[in-house]
Order: sequence, then C-alpha cells, then structure tokens
Amino acid sequence: MWTKFNKLLMAISLLFVGFTAAQSGSEKAVEAAVEELKQAIIAADRARLEAIAADQLVYGHSSGKAQNKAEFIEEIVSLEPNDYLSIDLIDQTITVSGKTAVVRHIYASDYTSKGVKGSLRIGNMLIWQQQKGKWKLLARQAYRLP
Repeated sequence: MWTKFNKLLMAISLLFVGFTAAQSGSEKAVEAAVEELKQAIIAADRARLEAIAADQLVYGHSSGKAQNKAEFIEEIVSLEPNDYLSIDLIDQTITVSGKTAVVRHIYASDYTSKGVKGSLRIGNMLIWQQQKGKWKLLARQAYRLP
C-alpha cells in the first residue's frame, strides 16, 4: 500500500512540474513578445509592429485617447508626436490563462517630441492573445501614476 501511495504521489508531482514548466514556457513566450513590441516601438518598424499587433487592437493612452491598430502603428512610424529613444519596463508581471495573457508594468521612456527631449513614466496593462500560435497584442491601457 505504501508503495502505491508513493507512486501516486510521484505521478502527481510530475504532473505539477510539467504544468509549471508549461506555464513558465508560456510566460517566457509572452515576455519575448513584450520585448519585441518594445524594440519595434523604439525602431519605429512598421513590419514588426504589424506582425505583433492583433487586427482587433485597442490601444489606450493615459490621456484617454484610444487607437486602433492602424492608428497606433501610424503614430509610431511617423514619429509624431514622439520619437522613442529608450523604453524601460519596470516591475513587470505576466499572468497567463490559456490563450490569454495579462502583462502589467511601469513604462518609463525617454523620447523627443518636435526636437525637445522628454520622459514619460506611466502604468501599463497589456492584454495578449495567442493567435495561430503567436502572441499578439490585443489591448493596451495606460494609466497615470500617483
């Protein structure tokens, strides 16, 4: 009886380890997608932004402005109003549930706007969805920090 119990306990442990590894694999994939988005914004790379953003994207700014995919990409690529020089993502958390992921972080960036240097520090919540095996940005809402 003790041997059967040990085998059962071992099987449950292996299932848990497998589940944890799968979750951390998904979290790493989402983390890589967030990094790709960050680099695509800094590079103002239209093709990379097109590839990472879902067609249904809703991109909310801390000012209350909301953009669709085309508007978001055009603003980044045209460098108006801002040219992003650097972006740091601070205190990032990633929660994956099936084919959906929620990412939260503090978004700190240096930029130029019409030739004038500036900086930005806001909160961000990103919703990612797995579409055809790739993580796509479905929604973003920025918010002002106290």
